[in-house]
Formats: sequence, structure tokens, C-alpha cells
Amino acid sequence: MKNTIFSFFNNYKLKETEEKNGIDWILFLATLPLLGAGLMTMNSFTGDGTFFNKQLVWIIISITLFFILSFIDFRFLRKTWISVTLFIFSCSALAILFAVGKVTNGAISWFNFGIISFQPSDAIKLVVIIILAKYFSRRHIEIANVRHIIVSGFYAFVIFAFVLVQPDFGSAIIIFFIWLGMVLVSGISKKHLFGMAFIGVILFSFAWNFGFQDYQKNRIMNFINPLADIHGTGYNANQSAIAVGSGQIIGKGVGYGTQSRLKFLPEYQTDFIFAAFAEEWGFVGVIILMSLFVVIIWRIMRNAVRGDTNFEILFGSGIAILIIVHFMINVGMNIQLLPVTGTTLPFLSYGGTHLMTEFAGLGILMGMRRYRRVVHKDLVKNENILL
Repeated sequence: MKNTIFSFFNNYKLKETEEKNGIDWILFLATLPLLGAGLMTMNSFTGDGTFFNKQLVWIIISITLFFILSFIDFRFLRKTWISVTLFIFSCSALAILFAVGKVTNGAISWFNFGIISFQPSDAIKLVVIIILAKYFSRRHIEIANVRHIIVSGFYAFVIFAFVLVQPDFGSAIIIFFIWLGMVLVSGISKKHLFGMAFIGVILFSFAWNFGFQDYQKNRIMNFINPLADIHGTGYNANQSAIAVGSGQIIGKGVGYGTQSRLKFLPEYQTDFIFAAFAEEWGFVGVIILMSLFVVIIWRIMRNAVRGDTNFEILFGSGIAILIIVHFMINVGMNIQLLPVTGTTLPFLSYGGTHLMTEFAGLGILMGMRRYRRVVHKDLVKNENILL
């Protein structure tokens, strides 16, 4: 009788956790209000609708890419030669960028193809996730060995260095945090963690003296002392903080954000779209916005932990880290908690390359979902023990 009861309960639990493999509609639908919020914010302050119309096209392209990738079997990404090829191709693309790239705001970050431009550093973030997922998936048991941290760090550092010297400090720091996050997910001893922190201090000192441009140093110094130059290097961050605070509880209403409408807030469609949104929608809108991001991260990790192998689990974790870091840095610089680094807000900021990268990452995750485990392997193990 006891075994029968356990069998009934455990079979019920297994059925309760079963989901049809394919598109995670909760994840996909959670992105739509964010896309809509970005479009509404852009349209509020642009009379000719330029940003709105272009972003709408990029949204359609990105969503189409998402569904196409969701039908592909991505088990081929586990092959070593794929990771090596992606690494070489990425480094080559970043190197070519210095010869033929388009200079924008003092950085050589874009390939210009006439009617469209492409920023490779966005797509390369996915490459970093794939390379690290591949590397750690076969060495997760030996991750305590510092050698694997150094080797994985070398792969990430080469790409990090190419991006940093463009100079694109925002993308470079995100690549660093992707590596750090995936190392932590894979498992690392505390002594190695402190060692990494020490190395990080040394690398930062080196970058400060030989890598950072003057405007990047000024942004960091302004972060340390925000009131030092509010009419110069600290102007953007100061106006952003004013916009966020002026939204108060329920906001000023769509189209009535004075900081953006009167052009006090610069780059309100990209770097400071969070401030523009907060001014219009207030604290209530920000809570809803953050809740949607929580849902997205929850669904990403839910799909990740049911990955067929460690590679899929680590890839999903990397996508979650990518979105979390982008979100935290963008919001942090909008409320003067972090230096201004030109980092976009996922799904809201204007731009095609970052939007395609985000939906490509989710699309690959959906493709992996088609051959995932129905339940986590620990739950299956418990079922067998009880039965």
C-alpha cells in the first residue's frame, strides 16, 4: 500500500511538471510588453516617428529570427571545432573592424552596409557564451583546478581586449561579467575567487593607464563625485537622475515627460530609455517593468536547468547572465549608481543588433528546449529511489 501511494504521488508530480517541448510562450509573451514600452517611449518624444518605425522593423526581424532558431537542433554546438571556428571568426571580425569600421562617438564599433549598420560586439557576446558553455560543460568536475579558470579567461580576455580598444567599455565590461558569471555557475573555490578579484584590480589599473580614453576616465571620476561637473561630463547622468525622480509614483503620463520632451535628457531612445520610461510611468511602471524582467529570467533558468546536457544548462545560464548584467548596468547608470557606459536596456532600447542578439539567444534556447529533459535529473533520481 505504501509503495502504491508513493507511486501515485510521484506519477502525479511527474505529470504536473511535464510541459510540451517547443516555444516557451510565457517567456515570449513577457518580452512583448517590454517591446511595446520601448516603442511608446520612443514615439512620445519623436514627432516624425523615425525611431518608432525603424525599431518596429527590427522587432519584426528579431521575432522572426527567434521563431526560425527555435526549430533548429543545436546539439551541433557541442562540437569543439564549432567553438574554435566561432572564436577565430569573432577575433577576425573585430580585427577587420579597425580597418573598415565606422567611427561613432569616437569608437570604431560598427560595420556600415549603407542602409544598415551592424555592431559585432553585440553578437559576439553570444559567441562568448557558447565558447564558455562548451569549455565548462566538459570540465565542470575539475573546475576547482585554477588552470581551467585561466584557460577560459584567456578565451574571454582576447575578445574583451579587442572590444575594449575600439573603445567600447560598455560591451567589454559585459563580456567580463559573462565570463565571471559562468565561472561562478560552474563552481569555483573562494581562494580562486579572491585571486580573480586581485587580478581584476591589476587589469583595471593597467586599463586605466593604457586602455581607457579620457572621456571614459571622466565618466568614472564623475561617478565617484557626481556633482563635480554636472554641466560637463556629469550632465547626462544628472539629467537622467532628475527624470527618474520626477516620475514619482504614477508618472507624468505618456508624452508628458518634460526632461525628454524638452531635450534635457540625451539619448532617451537608447542609453537613457529607462529614465524616459520612469518619468512617464513612475514608480508603478518601473515595478511592472522589473517584474517582467524577473519573469523572463525565471523562464530562462527554468528552461536551462532542464537542458539535455551541461552545455545546454550553461548556455541558458549565460543568456540569463547577459540580460541581468545589461539590465543592472543600464538601470544603475540611469540612477547614478554606476558610470555611464553606453549600455542598452534589453528589449526597450532602440537598435537592431542588440535586439537581434537577445532574441537569437532566446531562440537558440527554444531550439534546445525541443530535446530537453522533461524534468530535472535530480527529480528523476528521487522518483526512482521512492519507487
